[in-house]
Amino acid sequence: MNLVLLFEEDWLEPGRRVSLSGRRRQHVLEIHRARVGDELCVGAVNGATGRGRIVRLDEEILEMEVTLEEEPPPPLAVTVVLALPRPPVLRRALISMTSMGVKRIVLLNARAVEKSYWTSRALEKGAILEQCVLGLEQARDTRMPEVALRERFKPFVEDELGSMVGAGRAFVAEASERIDAPLSLPGPLLLAVGPERGWNEYELSSLERAGLERLSLGVRPLRVEAALPALLARLF
Repeated sequence: MNLVLLFEEDWLEPGRRVSLSGRRRQHVLEIHRARVGDELCVGAVNGATGRGRIVRLDEEILEMEVTLEEEPPPPLAVTVVLALPRPPVLRRALISMTSMGVKRIVLLNARAVEKSYWTSRALEKGAILEQCVLGLEQARDTRMPEVALRERFKPFVEDELGSMVGAGRAFVAEASERIDAPLSLPGPLLLAVGPERGWNEYELSSLERAGLERLSLGVRPLRVEAALPALLARLF
């Protein structure tokens, strides 16, 4: 935890004093080994970052006086459309994307996506929030990403995807013999990443008709947690 993320319910005095309990308090004590008088990096959800000084510490409560004066890191100008992966992979992918600054994520159905994934607890609002919080804490960020679920591929591609692309460039990743991923493009961008078994030809053709360009990092099919950071690092 490189930043203690502060939520509305944490405030004892708005903008001045907070109280922490549960996981965050435990982490501060056991990992940071903080004591009264120590300062930590803090940030208000969707707000500024700054410093928090511990002023009270007991068996249940940790209180800090905070000063929030700095802006969080700038977001990546990208929308990621991700074919819904297995629940454990989804959790890691959400943390990774949030840490890298992705603020708009669409989880999409595809032919190779197992139906059971859509009933997983990993898609519950609280579970998604938990992973995004972990990503923000890692990156010293505060801006919560928007995560949308789209269980129907065709209506999404035909009715929504075009407006998301807008005037920017959009790409669909595939494993191919060519290596043609562009390097360090200005945003806004859209990146579609398929299942680990890949998009089928119908899906690829549909995405192309919606304005997405094919790109590849090479012939090797990559796991989602390897493909996402590799593609984002190359695009930006």
